[in-house]
Amino acid sequence: MSRSRQPPLVTGISPNEGIPWTKVTIRGENLGTGPTDLIGLTICGHNCLLTAEWMSASKIVCRVGQAKNDKGDIIVTTKSGGRGTSTVSFKLLKPEKIGILDQSAVWVDEMNYYDMRTDRNKGIPPLSLRPANPLGIEIEKSKFSQKDLEMLFHGMSADFTSENFSAAWYLIENHSNTSFEQLKMAVANLKRQANKKSEGSLAYVKGGLSTFFEAQDALSAIHQKLEADGTEKVEGSMTQKLENVLNRASNTADTLFQEVLGRKDKADSTRNALNVLQRFKFLFNLPLNIERNIQKGDYDVVINDYEKAKSLFGKTEVQVFKKYYAEVETRIEALRELLLDKLLETPSTLHDQKRYIRYLSDLHTPGDPAWQCIGAQHKWILQLMHSCKEGYVKDLKASPGLHSPMLDLDNGTRPSVLGHLSQTASLKRGSSFQSGRDDTWRYKTPHRVAFVEKLTKLVLSQLPNFWKLWISYVNGSLFSETAEKSGQIERSKNVRQRQNDFKKMIQEVMHSLVKLARGALLPLSIREGEAKQYGGWEVKCELSGQWLAHAIQTVRLTHESLTALEIPNDLLQTIQDLVLDLRVRCVMVTLQHTAEEIKRLAEKEDWIVDNEGLTSLPCQFEQCIVCSLQSLKGVLECKPGEASVFIYCLEQLSTKPDADIDTTHLSVDVSSPDLFGSIHEDFSLTSEQRLLIVLSNCCFLERHTFLNIAEHFEKHNFQGIEKITQVSMASLKELDQRLFENYIELKADPIVGSLEPGIYAGYFDWKDCLPPTGVRNYLKEALVNIIAVHAEVFTVSKELVPRVLSKVVEAVSEELSRLMQCVSSFSRNGALQARLEICALRDTVAVYLTPESKSSFKQALEALPQLSSGADKKLLEELLNKFKSSMHLQLTCFQAASSTMMKT
Repeated sequence: MSRSRQPPLVTGISPNEGIPWTKVTIRGENLGTGPTDLIGLTICGHNCLLTAEWMSASKIVCRVGQAKNDKGDIIVTTKSGGRGTSTVSFKLLKPEKIGILDQSAVWVDEMNYYDMRTDRNKGIPPLSLRPANPLGIEIEKSKFSQKDLEMLFHGMSADFTSENFSAAWYLIENHSNTSFEQLKMAVANLKRQANKKSEGSLAYVKGGLSTFFEAQDALSAIHQKLEADGTEKVEGSMTQKLENVLNRASNTADTLFQEVLGRKDKADSTRNALNVLQRFKFLFNLPLNIERNIQKGDYDVVINDYEKAKSLFGKTEVQVFKKYYAEVETRIEALRELLLDKLLETPSTLHDQKRYIRYLSDLHTPGDPAWQCIGAQHKWILQLMHSCKEGYVKDLKASPGLHSPMLDLDNGTRPSVLGHLSQTASLKRGSSFQSGRDDTWRYKTPHRVAFVEKLTKLVLSQLPNFWKLWISYVNGSLFSETAEKSGQIERSKNVRQRQNDFKKMIQEVMHSLVKLARGALLPLSIREGEAKQYGGWEVKCELSGQWLAHAIQTVRLTHESLTALEIPNDLLQTIQDLVLDLRVRCVMVTLQHTAEEIKRLAEKEDWIVDNEGLTSLPCQFEQCIVCSLQSLKGVLECKPGEASVFIYCLEQLSTKPDADIDTTHLSVDVSSPDLFGSIHEDFSLTSEQRLLIVLSNCCFLERHTFLNIAEHFEKHNFQGIEKITQVSMASLKELDQRLFENYIELKADPIVGSLEPGIYAGYFDWKDCLPPTGVRNYLKEALVNIIAVHAEVFTVSKELVPRVLSKVVEAVSEELSRLMQCVSSFSRNGALQARLEICALRDTVAVYLTPESKSSFKQALEALPQLSSGADKKLLEELLNKFKSSMHLQLTCFQAASSTMMKT
């Protein structure tokens, strides 16, 4: 038969893929003139005509049936157009396996029934009941050995239900040859499964919605048909029977599956509980894990687990979780107490202290554990220092004869200066305290010297770590990065508040160190109230100069080591003071020892004369001086920050009251009155006289002594003598100038202060006064006082007279000039009287005038009215001659100095 229409053409299908029995809509051209014209419809080779519903010439709706091919064309056959073609294709997906208890919107094919019990994967836990192929694509096992994969992925697993699941391992093992397109399909399957799982029953309803509508339409059609036929109203109708059948089927189904569904619900509950335990096993096992890790010392693991638990369950409202988290907090509190106890234990290394502080910081321990550690270390250092002293004192009392402190100065076995010279010279900067010494040295070392060595070693072993701990506390390096950020503001406040507290700690350590050393080496320098705490040595003999020099070197090395820690100098000043006192004491003891050896040289005279007519006595005397100088080489050398011993002694002597001068160190011969000849036993010096004597000594030191000492130093190969001399000269000149100004102030101020009251005594007025008859008494009194100063200075040192009197005259002339300039006006007699007194004073002290005093006299005269007549000038000259004649005897002292060169 002939075809009057074009063959059908399929141009679209929706959806274009799906599982069997998926409802699709086919669109195209010439799809038939009606339902009777449609005689064939195949999708992927499967006849779908039975489910086809012709809608129009361009639209057909049907369901896809089972097919052998995964992908194929859509072929429509009509009576009017014949067999058609297709420009699109449909992809048939494999149906999901449906378990016996799974929900389904369509009838399940009994042939494709899937029983989970017969298809379990041994690698999957029975409770999970997950499919063996989560990607939904064909599995292709690789040729890689299991052992190689385990080595490549150490500690991981290919089981996707494991906590250590490795996706790379799973893909290598099951999909090493899978194409990229199939892997993209697997990703789509995973997304679909995830969406279906999240949607739950809603997805089930949406997926079977069309089926529900079709069933509803079918039932509505049957109902309408029966109503039209009138059979619905007859008792025992088909619908009534159908309803009864369906109710019996439902009851039978409920009876059959009630036990199964009950077991399913119970299994689901058990599975959910196990899943909760599995999911939150970290929290449930955490208390036990904390105990185990604390016992093993893995504090980092405990802190990490605690931080994780705190972030997850710190604010939970679930009672079970709150209960277990409270138990975790209890264990952590116990750990805080344990770590704090370990932190405060002594002794402890700096590394351990920093570690425990970081742990406590990470655990958010209340308070300030770092500061507590600093306080504990401070107490520990003080305790060690006092325990060291108690041990040595106890040892000395128990065996007083073992370690003879040497050195009783009257002991016949006392070593000479030369005997210990090599030992003292070996103490170089940077050398260890015990370098090059054997047990014999230790056996002979006095207890007090050994104690100071031990004490300084102890401080140097503990204080560096103590100081570094404080520096770490200040810069925040003690704390972890997390703790540092959270507590930075609070810690900065603590640092500012505790800087003074730490400074007091360091000062207390330095104070104890110095006091304990003074108690051992300089017992007379500590107060009586401190003797029990810092002294208690009960020794009668004194240390020799060599042992004091050794102690000085020990203390100096300690100071250098502490300075290297960058401890501020003001905290170490007490050590510098101790060194200075030890140096002064060492010089005094050494000089006493040398003087006594020189006295005993007469006993060694053998009267054997050499070719030059000399005996060995001069050589022995020179040797004593040289040895004494060499033994004091290190003591007299000024380290950075140390003061000169001689300048210190001069300053002390110039300012000490008479009663405070210590003369107990002088030998009997030196303090004997016979040594001073004309000085009587009851002779005492005033403070002004002491100042003059020291000034005279300073002059002699500057001109002679220092130069001679420098020559001796150079002869004995002392280095840097020029620098030492310059520094000593500068210090000496500074002291000389200060003492000179003090003396001038003491002498000039009374004279200057008496001028103004003397001028205006008896209500004297420059505007209304009698004609002058001579120099008034106030000026004579001032000259007598100046003469008294001249006599006092001349008695001590002639060379000081010009220097002192020139300054006194300067002060008097300056005051006189000021007084003249303050007068508003002079009468004729007043001007003549003032000129007479000014000229009398100027001419009398002319030999001591300086440019400054000459200028003052000139200004004073310029303030006066000029002499108007020759009679006034003549009267002035007569009165001046009369004054000089009447006081000729008193003014002789000024005339005698006219031939001497004046020094200022």
